Amino acid sequence: MARVVRFYQHGGPEVLRIESADIPPPGPGEVQIRVKALGLNRAEALLRSGTYIENPPLPSGLGLEAAGIVEAVGFGAEGFQPGDVVSVIPPISMVRWPAYGELATFPVEHIVRHPPSLDWGTAASVWMQYLTAYGALIEISKLHAGDFVVITAASSSVGIAAIQIANMVGATAIAVTRTSKKKAALFEVGAKHVIAAAEGDLGSRLTEIAGTVGVRVVLDAIGGPILGPLSSAMAKGGILIEYGGLSREPTLFPLFTVLSKMLTVRGYLVHEIVSHPSRLAAAKKFIIEGLSAGSLKPIIARTFRFDQIVEAHHFLESTEQIGKIVVTL
Repeated sequence: MARVVRFYQHGGPEVLRIESADIPPPGPGEVQIRVKALGLNRAEALLRSGTYIENPPLPSGLGLEAAGIVEAVGFGAEGFQPGDVVSVIPPISMVRWPAYGELATFPVEHIVRHPPSLDWGTAASVWMQYLTAYGALIEISKLHAGDFVVITAASSSVGIAAIQIANMVGATAIAVTRTSKKKAALFEVGAKHVIAAAEGDLGSRLTEIAGTVGVRVVLDAIGGPILGPLSSAMAKGGILIEYGGLSREPTLFPLFTVLSKMLTVRGYLVHEIVSHPSRLAAAKKFIIEGLSAGSLKPIIARTFRFDQIVEAHHFLESTEQIGKIVVTL
């Protein structure tokens, strides 16, 4: 028996329940870990509320990221043994492989030996944010030295990861946040410029910063009306990557700006990296090298105990955090 988190109906954080359950041993090609820490993601709040890309049968577990100690290894899951210290790359389906529990099982290809310098909370905060930012900026956009890159929702874990990756390759990171409340913190994590979108003209400010060169890459988690000023500040041939839809307002496509500047507008999910072995291997190498060198440093916003999972989800939905929310077991 082990404690797990489940929900029996869609709704707010209060629908989450901690209960004891029989956890089967890992199947072929799977590894089971004794979880020491969880990294929370907005996708988990969406699944819980019934607005995620998965539609689970109820009751359902949830959770995408964890770190812990290998408990058992299924047939054919080579490369690991009980006692190994590992972290988890988010699986394609958190319904099939939920992380929220004292014991959690994952496909062996999603298990990683992270740098030993990482504590449990930091190790549980690595893969979703850095894989998402890496895939968008490095693999797809080919971000390089001299580029201007705009990062919206910049205080999120993915936003901070994108800032750090931009600095690794010598690009200029322009962080966009809603108000000035988080400006100082974003400068501290490495943003070269910070713009409070609700306190001025975003397009004019971006043009002022990037000048005639223009913004070559935009990583946007918001959509909605912000798409207009973002595209207006972009360089010819630039690429705008949409990986979220936080805005509740309609997203009007800036057709004539896209045409006149020959822009690429691309939807992106981290699943396309995670589900492709060679792309995932390249991403893991980049991220582990960055972690080992200290160029990539997960920022922990706040840590909760496992029995505070409801409070942790309330904080997740508050948008007050800067960085990653961690739950320890």
